[in-house]
Amino acid sequence: MEQAQTVEKAILIGIRGGFSDFKWMEFEELVRAAGACEVGRVVQLRDHPDPAYFIGTGKAEELAKEVAVTGADLVIAMEPLSPVQVRNLSEMTGVRVIDRNDLILDIFAQRAQTKEGKLQVELAQLKNLLPRLSISQAGQYSRLGGGIGTRGPGETKLEIDRRRVRRRIADLQNELAEVVKNRNIQRHRREKQEIPTIALVGYTNAGKSTLFNRLTDSAVSARNRLFDTLDPVARRFPITPQQEVILLDTVGFISDLPHHLVAAFRATLEETVRATFLLHVIDGSSPDLWPQYHAVRQVLSELKVDENTVIPVINKIDLIESPRVIQRMAAEWSAFPVSARTGEGLEPLLSHLAGLLNARVRLCRFFLPYQAATALDLFHQKGKVLSVDYGTTGIRVAVEIDTALIGKYQQYLDAENVED
Repeated sequence: MEQAQTVEKAILIGIRGGFSDFKWMEFEELVRAAGACEVGRVVQLRDHPDPAYFIGTGKAEELAKEVAVTGADLVIAMEPLSPVQVRNLSEMTGVRVIDRNDLILDIFAQRAQTKEGKLQVELAQLKNLLPRLSISQAGQYSRLGGGIGTRGPGETKLEIDRRRVRRRIADLQNELAEVVKNRNIQRHRREKQEIPTIALVGYTNAGKSTLFNRLTDSAVSARNRLFDTLDPVARRFPITPQQEVILLDTVGFISDLPHHLVAAFRATLEETVRATFLLHVIDGSSPDLWPQYHAVRQVLSELKVDENTVIPVINKIDLIESPRVIQRMAAEWSAFPVSARTGEGLEPLLSHLAGLLNARVRLCRFFLPYQAATALDLFHQKGKVLSVDYGTTGIRVAVEIDTALIGKYQQYLDAENVED
């Protein structure tokens, strides 16, 4: 059943020093996305967090007074907190204390719809929680209840201790292994059919799902909020009358994505890595264009994505008044300017993708023994057969075909007759 979301009063804490305004704005967006209302803020100017209280003893005392005055339900830190910091702040303020990682995991817990998504979120939450169990915290983490930082499928009313958490983690990993196995079977089927995959990636709320719906005529949720799409969605899409691809909508990225989350969602993210091409959807109307761009590229780099497969797409040009600004951005980024909402600019993008896919096609000549004659049917389905000559021992075929298929029939290939 879907958990009812209540608005909780939160006080945000952080340090000024080495953190850009973009990081703070992103943090505020995460707080709102989780369903909290900011009622106060305590910020300290320092280069490094205090090891005991994150913001220092004096500021922690100020925080406790702020909690009492505002009646706040919880305190949220903009950086990861150590178990000691969580314990000390919780004891001083008398309310729940969570950090940015807890916040992100809570949003994912609210958004997860599929079995795989719920398993991945719970696994990430338990791995995030496990190190904190060594610190006695007046029962704060002995039982999970309602509220931001405590939601998660399968966790409510569960008495947490190290042994049970580790056992639950092992169970979740086994369940996810089965899910991954089924995902691999589905992927192998697609690869066997030799259908190219195009994945939409980008900063959260950049308009990926809107673009996905526009291209595939789908009705995937595309609300204006962070992480609206959590579970990946795949649809077949005819990019040209002769060429069909699989379009994949993926979870949005943010800066410094928690490593527990990346690890839990690795199976899902592998779909992105294995895609033929990636469309990096960029919110052209955002004032934080460059930080969002680099946040996405950092995640793609960690996933070891081939840069040559990434195609920048500047979205939301309908919100940009100056055509000159659009042209400048397109030239600067070597990107395709589009509006997923209106459909403007999509034709040049699709033509470019079709050209890239056609560039993978080569003219090849094969000699197929009659026991391998079934390959001729595949050549007709997946390529353009130019000539067929039947001999006494086999079939000679000239075909324009995707390079991905050539290796499968390498033994029948006349290497001297492969043309670029």
